[in-house]
Amino acid sequence: MKLLLNRLLMAIAVFSELLARRWRKSFYLYLAALFTLFALADTAFLHVTANMRQVALDAMVRHRIIVPRPDPDIVIVDINEASLAAMGKEYGRWPWPRQVLGEFLQQIEKQQPKAVVFDILFSDADVYNPGSDAYFDAAVAATANTYFPLLRLDEDSDALSQIRPSMLPGVKALSDEAQQDATVAVVLPHFAAALNGGRLGLHNIYPDADGVARQYLVYRDDYGWKLPSLPARLGQDMGWPEPEAQRVMLNWRGEPFTYQYASFSDVFADMGNKVKKRPADEFKNKIVIIGSTAPSLFDSKPTPLSKVHPGVEILATAMDNLKHGDYLRLPEARVPYLLLTLSIVWLTAWGFYRNVGRAKMDRLFGLSQFILVGISYASINFTDTYINLTGPVTVGLAYFMVARIYAAATGKALELNMVRASLERGGELKATLLLIRVDGTKNIVPDATLEKIRHALERCGSEPKSVDVLKGYQKGLWDLFEKTFAVSWVVSAADAAAAERVEQDVEVVLSKLQQQLRKHLARPDNAATWFAHHGLIAGGAAARDSWRVMFAETLLRWNEQQGKNQ
Repeated sequence: MKLLLNRLLMAIAVFSELLARRWRKSFYLYLAALFTLFALADTAFLHVTANMRQVALDAMVRHRIIVPRPDPDIVIVDINEASLAAMGKEYGRWPWPRQVLGEFLQQIEKQQPKAVVFDILFSDADVYNPGSDAYFDAAVAATANTYFPLLRLDEDSDALSQIRPSMLPGVKALSDEAQQDATVAVVLPHFAAALNGGRLGLHNIYPDADGVARQYLVYRDDYGWKLPSLPARLGQDMGWPEPEAQRVMLNWRGEPFTYQYASFSDVFADMGNKVKKRPADEFKNKIVIIGSTAPSLFDSKPTPLSKVHPGVEILATAMDNLKHGDYLRLPEARVPYLLLTLSIVWLTAWGFYRNVGRAKMDRLFGLSQFILVGISYASINFTDTYINLTGPVTVGLAYFMVARIYAAATGKALELNMVRASLERGGELKATLLLIRVDGTKNIVPDATLEKIRHALERCGSEPKSVDVLKGYQKGLWDLFEKTFAVSWVVSAADAAAAERVEQDVEVVLSKLQQQLRKHLARPDNAATWFAHHGLIAGGAAARDSWRVMFAETLLRWNEQQGKNQ
C-alpha cells in the first residue's frame, strides 16, 4: 500500500512538472479564455447557470432578514380539515351542497367586504341538489363583488373546444391580429350568475421546470387574446396597476399560514348563533378568499418556502403583490452579468499570472465574492429588485478553484529557484547570496508581515532571483535563522554585464527592504542586519553541493565581519 501511494505521489509530481514546463503561467490566461467561451455560450443558449440562480433565489428568500408583511386586508376563509370534519356531521363529505356556500356568502356580504374571491372551481351541477344550486346562483346574482376562477386546460384540447376567447368576460384582443375563430379549452363556472357577473379569471399555477412555483401568471396570450388571471381581474376593478409582464416573480410574505386565516366551520357556525362571538365587522372592507388548505383536497404546490404550500395562499400572495406592486423584479441584464463574469475571471487570471501572492490572492478574491453575494442578499432584503449575481459568482469561483489547484500542483516547479536554475545550467556560474535577518526583539513581526516583505523584495530589481524566508517554525540550530530572508541570484561567470546588474539589484533590494520595514514595523530603525556574498559555483549535478558551500561561506564571512565591527 505504501509503495502504491508513493508511486501515485511520484506520478502526480512528474505530471505537475510536465504541466509547469508546458503551460507555465500562461495556463491561467488559456483557462480564462476557455471560461470566456463558456460564459458567452451560457449567456447565448446554454443557460447552465439559470438553475443555479433559482437555487440561490430560493435560499435567499428563505433566509432573508426583512420580510414584507402580509396585507391585513386579505383574509382567507379556510375550508381546512377541521371544517371538513365539523361540517361533515350535517352536510356530509366535500363537496357540500352549494346552499351552504350561498348562505355563507349572504351572511358575509352583510359585513360589506371589498371582494369575495372563490378559489373553488364550480365546474359541474349538483344533480342531486338542483334547489341548492339555484339558491347559490341567486346569492351570487345579488352581489357585485364576487369573483370566480377559470381553469385553463392544455392547449392540445383547444381544437375540441367551442369557446372562443371573445366569448369570455374580461378577455380583450392584444392586437388587430387576434385570431377571431380560435377556440380555447377552459373550464367555466357552472352558474349563470357567475358568468353574467363577468368577474372571472384564471387561477392556474404554472411551476418552473423544476416543479417549484416561483412565478404567478398575470395573463395568458392565447391566439392574440389576453386572458387575465384571477388576481389581475380583481386588480382591474380595484384600480391596481397591472404589470406589463405576463408573469411576475412572487414576493413571498413568509412560510405557509402567514396570512390572516379564519376557519370556515367556525365562521359559519357563528353566523347561525343568536349571540355572536366573532366581531360583526370581521370582514368589512376586506378581500375575502374562500379556499382550502385541507391536504385531502390536494390544493398545494411546492414553493421556495415549503414543499407543500397551500394554493389559496399562493393566490393570496399574488393578489397582495399586485395590490402593492412589490412583486420581485429580476432584471435580465444579460450583458452586464456577462461583463461582470468576464471581469471576475480575467482579473483573477491576471492576479495568478502576475503572482500577486497566495495569501493576497485568496483574500482579494474572497472579499470580492463576499461583496457580490452581499449585494444580492441586500437587494432582496431592502428592495423589490433582486440583483441575482449567482452566475458571475459561480463562474468566478469555478475559475478560482481550477487555477488554485494548478497553482498548488505546479507552484514548486514555477517558482523562481536559483538552485533549480543552477541544476539546469552547466559550466561555471557566479552566485550571489544576500542574507537579511530581522531583529525580533525590537518588533513583533508576524508571518503575514514577513510574507508581505518577501513578496515586495521578490518583485523589485531587474535580474531573476529567488527570495526565501525562514519564519521561525524551526527548532534547535535552525531556530538561529528565525526571521531571516535569503535572496539569491545566479548568472554565467563569463557574463560581466549580468554580474553588474546583480550588484545593482542588491542595492535595490536593500533599498526596498528599508521601505518595507518603515511601512510594516513600529520600530524600523536598525531593525534588520544583512550580508551579501559573491562566489563561483558549479552548474549541473554539482550545483546543490556548491550552494551548500556558498551558504556556509556566507555565514562564516558574515560572522567574521560582525566580529571585526565589535
